[in-house]
Amino acid sequence: MSTFVFPARTTTAEIELGTTLQPKFGPDGMIPCITTDHVTNEVLMFAFMNAEALALTLRTGKATYWSRSRSKLWVKGEESGNAQLVKELRVDCDQDVVLLKVENVGGAACHNGYPSCFYRKLAGGANAADPASLKLELTARRVFDPATVYKKK
Repeated sequence: MSTFVFPARTTTAEIELGTTLQPKFGPDGMIPCITTDHVTNEVLMFAFMNAEALALTLRTGKATYWSRSRSKLWVKGEESGNAQLVKELRVDCDQDVVLLKVENVGGAACHNGYPSCFYRKLAGGANAADPASLKLELTARRVFDPATVYKKK
């Protein structure tokens, strides 16, 4: 059980139109989080938060997520230096998704060294009936080389 408690969810009207943060965490204790650049609105990444990550994000002003692959809290930039300073936090209409608008310090949000995790697009001519046509094209250049930033421990 989490020791980080947010206001209880109340009525649909209060959740959807009210002024109290009442985040809806899923059965796994997670809430999806979309992160965008606060100036350009470019989508930088998508991750999950648990109650502790959300509370720490609010307390520190630094984007903090729950790493499902590592099963631990993850403060963005703690290893790479590419931190995300929260400028604004929003929730969707039923408060089951968080949107962070951040200053992307260092210029890279992706662990692969790109400004955004969404650095590829589906190439023209893609056809779901033809798997060989489902090609991805790069849309950005790397800001850093992950091999030099992330040292194996």
